[in-house]
Amino acid sequence: MSDSTKKVVKRIRINVDKCNGCRGCEVICSASHATPRYSSVNPSRARIRVIRDPLADIYVPVFAGEYTAAECAGRDQYTIDGKEYEECAFCRASCPSRDVFKEPDSGLPLKCDMCESDPTLEEPLCVQWCLADALTFERVEVDAGAGGAAAGVAPEEIDAGLEALAKTYGWSKVIDAVARMSRNGNR
Repeated sequence: MSDSTKKVVKRIRINVDKCNGCRGCEVICSASHATPRYSSVNPSRARIRVIRDPLADIYVPVFAGEYTAAECAGRDQYTIDGKEYEECAFCRASCPSRDVFKEPDSGLPLKCDMCESDPTLEEPLCVQWCLADALTFERVEVDAGAGGAAAGVAPEEIDAGLEALAKTYGWSKVIDAVARMSRNGNR
């Protein structure tokens, strides 16, 4: 039996049954990512979106995930309370087929950073501002062995990701975005 190294992974659990569609999570996220911080509210800068169908009382928070250079092949349909939704509506990826989770000024993809740019926060702002308790924050211990997301990101993966972004958006936009993020403390 070998000792396995453990890593703590942070994640936000979503309870769609509790979400009332107030979009407070979008407001605080966008304000937190404004330049300067908290100077404006622009939901297109938020790393979370609430899919809304008020007449059917359906509200689904979705967080920005990883960038993908290719469109997905999945076009499944989901039925919730008799209303049909495309799989794309619930996808966390920033991809070429839609404008959700893209920075409005540069078009670069957005990703939820769990508010780690502010080390004084115990949990992400969206969780703190969710009055309906639809969002909860948890730390989970996982194996950090080889292979898997918990093992960390290899430098080659970072290089490949930057090259994919540069191929899609150009090096100048990538460099501008990195410079802007470093000025804002978003690393």
